[in-house]
Amino acid sequence: MSHLSSSPQKHKGERKGHGLPRGSERGSSSRDKDRSVTVSSSVPMPAGGKGSRTNCSKSTPQKVPNRLISEKSPYLLQHAYNPVDWYPWGQEAFDKARKENKPIFLSVGYSTCHWCHMMEEESFQNEEIGRLLSEDFVSVKVDREERPDVDKVYMTFVQATSSGGGWPMSVWLTPNLQPFVGGTYFPPEDGLTRVGFRTVLMRIREQWKQNKSTLLENSQRVTAALLARSEISMGDRQLPPSAATTNSRCFQQLDEGYDEEYGGFAEAPKFPTPVILSFLFSYWLSHRLTQDGSRAQQMALHTLKMMANGGIRDHVGQGFHRYSTDRQWHVPHFEKMLYDQAQLTVAYSQAFQISGDEFYSEVAKGILQYVARNLSHRSGGFYSAEDADSPPERGMRPKEGAFYVWTVKEVQQLLPEPVLGATEPLTSGQLLMKHYGLTEAGNISPSQDPKGELQGQNVLTVRYSLELTAARFGLEVEALRTLLNSGLEKLFQARKHRPKPHLDSKMLAAWNGLMVSGFAVTGAVLGQERLINYAINGAKFLKRHMFDVASGRLMRTCYAGSGGTVEHSNPPCWGFLEDYAFVVRGLLDLYEASQESAWLEWALRLQDTQDRLFWDSQGGGYFCSEAELGAGLPLRLKDDQDGAEPSANSMSAHNLLRLHGFTGHEDWMDKCVCLLTAFSERMRRVPVALPEMVRALSAQQQTLKQIVICGDPEAKDTKALLQCVHSIYIPNKVLILADGDPSSFLSRQLPFLSTLRRLEDQATAYVCENQACSMPITKPCELRKLLHQ
Repeated sequence: MSHLSSSPQKHKGERKGHGLPRGSERGSSSRDKDRSVTVSSSVPMPAGGKGSRTNCSKSTPQKVPNRLISEKSPYLLQHAYNPVDWYPWGQEAFDKARKENKPIFLSVGYSTCHWCHMMEEESFQNEEIGRLLSEDFVSVKVDREERPDVDKVYMTFVQATSSGGGWPMSVWLTPNLQPFVGGTYFPPEDGLTRVGFRTVLMRIREQWKQNKSTLLENSQRVTAALLARSEISMGDRQLPPSAATTNSRCFQQLDEGYDEEYGGFAEAPKFPTPVILSFLFSYWLSHRLTQDGSRAQQMALHTLKMMANGGIRDHVGQGFHRYSTDRQWHVPHFEKMLYDQAQLTVAYSQAFQISGDEFYSEVAKGILQYVARNLSHRSGGFYSAEDADSPPERGMRPKEGAFYVWTVKEVQQLLPEPVLGATEPLTSGQLLMKHYGLTEAGNISPSQDPKGELQGQNVLTVRYSLELTAARFGLEVEALRTLLNSGLEKLFQARKHRPKPHLDSKMLAAWNGLMVSGFAVTGAVLGQERLINYAINGAKFLKRHMFDVASGRLMRTCYAGSGGTVEHSNPPCWGFLEDYAFVVRGLLDLYEASQESAWLEWALRLQDTQDRLFWDSQGGGYFCSEAELGAGLPLRLKDDQDGAEPSANSMSAHNLLRLHGFTGHEDWMDKCVCLLTAFSERMRRVPVALPEMVRALSAQQQTLKQIVICGDPEAKDTKALLQCVHSIYIPNKVLILADGDPSSFLSRQLPFLSTLRRLEDQATAYVCENQACSMPITKPCELRKLLHQ
């Protein structure tokens, strides 16, 4: 049988893209732009179609649970009442496939995935499809957030054998776990231009019976090709590429794709891209006297402002939705992800450092207010996500965005009071509707709402500046601000009575590490101890609930139990590379914000464990998973793209540089150089795919500043110098507090600290580079001047 490829089909699934990092690893909606996908396989395999939404908060009418009922993952539990003989990923399923000589059907998704809900309702609740899956296949369900290694390996196959990928991911494997057919979402039945899931299953069943040897040969050939293609290694290279050249190419590639009017880097859908914004800020700092430097700053600040004014931001309850379905940032896919909140609060804090504009700091504070209220466990951990779908009213079918949209009638009823002092008769509701662009017919285009679920509804998006709206109605700007805030608060209180979106209460070490960074960095920049305390509690949660003291290893997941308890799977799901990299990053940021050296000590220990478990001593860089944990998988990968989250290797490069600055240990600098060298070819060819790693490359080839503050941690003059440092955007630095104790952890790591003295018993700052320190500085204004040079 020949190795066939299906004709292009319209794809509406959750997508994962190539090239420019668009943050598209999570979430796509029924209002998404069509995308053609071909799935290369041994049978024609389409990916596409539409269907009705599912209520992911309710079980199906099927009363007998399958074995997923014993799992902890919210995503797996959503499938626990399917009439499918589901297995979790594990040896039991593999042994059954080998014993019965059946192919494995692997279905991968996550609990807040819109199209995962669709396929669950349309196909996995279908009795006939359930029989096919149970009798002719060994069906395995995987939560991609629990097992990113499984997801990455088979997504690599799907992307390599088609023009894209996404979730739900559907892959058929041999009993030895080698893939031979792959796709994404499938409609249940055949359509005019696509083959339905039922037909796909029957075709694969027949091919497995009649032509299994060809399937196995094809699978082995594709796997071998993927293995060769995915190798990332230093090879014969001794050093990484030139930072100046790579930086310049990355900036030029971003400049070419920039949207001048609305910001961002694509037409539609348009994603928040914190890794790109972070690169642009760093590029500005090192090129700030050039035209390109000014351009980079303008691109980043304008993008952040347009996002914050758009509907992708929840103006009523704060926080950001996953992405915009249009280039104006107007109509979002309404899912809210923890990792977006974590990274965006850092981006907005950095924008405030650079611009001094409190608009950005207010957005950052709003994000953290949302996380503290909606995504926080009472013990200090942070939940993963809130769904896009919810019932408009109790007992109704869930609809995307129902919790977040408004009709004109609702707003008028909630805000009927007259606005005093306006130049024309006006209610608070009319004022708010004018400023946020609400209309009687609704402000959502029918092209963005093909099923008509959002007819007459409005997404709040800032249409005018405060100054323009104030001038239009003859109001003072501050009076207008107060009126709008009061109106939004009334909408917020009213929204509390709506059915809430599903909460994914799973807690992931990696995303919790990012959120520790978010609270720590923003708290330090704004000088707010309350925010730093959230970061401290988050780190304490990680150490108490997601760290195994005996082995020194992190756990990947834990779950919110009843009564505020924390539960774990048994056996535990151990951490992956991203868990270590993101938690180490969070701990380093937390040390600089709190100056509590215990967090720095833990970061060092975790880095040691990361090096032991994941480092490639031959090729350089880190594998995404432990060798033992991924046993049986056909590939062991190194992630080579900064997307919705930075790649763990990019993050690790930064961590190694900072750890070298905190300790002077040359081994970490050597590892950083090896890592960057291993990714040389990828950075040289497509630097825009790794902007965070390009930023690390620049930092490695520049001089890292060691900013040392000698003083009593509780003294006002010490705090003033620390706050001076926090208020300035200096990405390539470590901040060290030397309290004069020669036996302290940092004094033991960096002996030169004992030579630095306080001047006239005042808190004193030193800026050290290349093993040479500046003259002592006691005044924040003088320190600021030196750091701005």
